[in-house]
Amino acid sequence: MRIDVSSYIPGSSPVHACDARVKVVLLAAYSATLFFVRTWMGLGLAALAFVAVAAASGIAWRRFFGLLAPVYAVAALAVAFNGFSLDVWQAVGGASDAPGGLGDVLAGVLADVPPVALIGSFGLVPAGFARGCFFAARIVLLVTASLVVTYTTTSTQLTDALCAFMRPLRRLRVPVDDAAMVFSLALRFIPVTAEELARVRDAQWARGAAFSEGGLRARLGAWQTVFVPLFVGLFRRADALAVAMDARCYGTSDVPRTSLARRRLTAGDVCALVTGLAACAALAAWL
Repeated sequence: MRIDVSSYIPGSSPVHACDARVKVVLLAAYSATLFFVRTWMGLGLAALAFVAVAAASGIAWRRFFGLLAPVYAVAALAVAFNGFSLDVWQAVGGASDAPGGLGDVLAGVLADVPPVALIGSFGLVPAGFARGCFFAARIVLLVTASLVVTYTTTSTQLTDALCAFMRPLRRLRVPVDDAAMVFSLALRFIPVTAEELARVRDAQWARGAAFSEGGLRARLGAWQTVFVPLFVGLFRRADALAVAMDARCYGTSDVPRTSLARRRLTAGDVCALVTGLAACAALAAWL
């Protein structure tokens, strides 16, 4: 239950020094590129780009891959559902009509491997297995790329970046500052919620709650004793926060919020932005 929920990891690497707006834009471009890439070579180059940026950040590799058990489960399901079929011959016949293999994704060396029937018509489709591995790698790269941004950017920097992106909406009378504040509070409440969950769970376990014993209904009943006080505590925190913000006269003035230290894009930030966008466009267009 002791989950490491700390997002920002202090450092002095070039990735830490890069402007948050640049990192968010490059993350969006990189994520879109992963969906445009259709070849294993393109996916390999995208993975190589992630490895280069992650190595430049100076963050331990276990921080990227050590806490991704749910992601690994989703990736395994993608491999299983694409690699196995109830009717292997019908699956292969439907795939032959696609110009780039199953799902318009090239299967590589497994494209011409015939299916293997295991039990009746149920069996393994090698081309589908390759597609599943492709999708699994794509999922893992999407998550780990987002971790690079969250590990090297503070919540305040992310909030300021979001506010900068939404600033043109002020002409339409959109409450940009309020939206940025809500985003900042949501980020700050993530570790608070995780810590509160661990604390309540430990307290109920000390009182004899059996979280790993009995059937499914018994375990759900045990966890019910955790979630009820957890939500009550979160509502109390939210109410205390609302009272504190009201006592500080938040929202009583129409003057736009300002930043203590407004950051400007440097030449290095512009160079990283242009280079990253050009590389993403090249991968998406040709691979």
